Amino acid sequence: MPLHDWSALPGWDGVRQVWGVELLYAVKPLLPPAYRAYLGTSPTFAIGGPEGGRPDVGVTNWPAGPPEVSTETGQEPDEVVAVATLSADTALLVERGGRLVAVVELVSPRNKDRLSSQAAYAAGYAGCLLRGVHLLLVDVHRRPASFSFADEVARGLGLRPPGLPAPHAVAYRVGGPSPDGGRFLAVWRRPLIVGGPLPTMQLPLSADESVAVDLEGTYRRATEAAYLA
Repeated sequence: MPLHDWSALPGWDGVRQVWGVELLYAVKPLLPPAYRAYLGTSPTFAIGGPEGGRPDVGVTNWPAGPPEVSTETGQEPDEVVAVATLSADTALLVERGGRLVAVVELVSPRNKDRLSSQAAYAAGYAGCLLRGVHLLLVDVHRRPASFSFADEVARGLGLRPPGLPAPHAVAYRVGGPSPDGGRFLAVWRRPLIVGGPLPTMQLPLSADESVAVDLEGTYRRATEAAYLA
């Protein structure tokens, strides 16, 4: 199934949902016994966020009763604007022993339709890697032409690989600690061509284990079911 030009076609949201299910069906039987795959909300790790589960803030027990309402002037906000928020996207998640180990993320146009979205999602993808979560990032949308999640994630991690414009698929394997500090990171970067077939990509599960993800077959079944039907 040739890759469609989703900048000129409607129906991406439906295809994305079905594609996620097809990916689950394809990956689940390939996993070693200790692993479990499921569809869940995309993790939103941020670079530099706290590692623990407790907030780094003080907690105050406020007295019961209704809050006081001020009648003083000057209480109206100086400005009210609309800002981008992270959508509750669904991703393919793989865990082992209750710990998230790998994510397959299908990028939507809203993930990169404005500068704030680009920065927030790129930081989230990089945050996954910094926390040792392997990632397969698939972006089939060529617009905006000046932006690439593959390049933005690389910059966030201090890498300088050759530019890889969208559409693309990128797999990241997070290894153990390096002698110079940080972690080893292996990256597979594949361009996607509108009108061409999609590649098979490896989804790392650990430093030694991975499964092959058939992007072509799963995409074909998703588009036939949700778009071409």
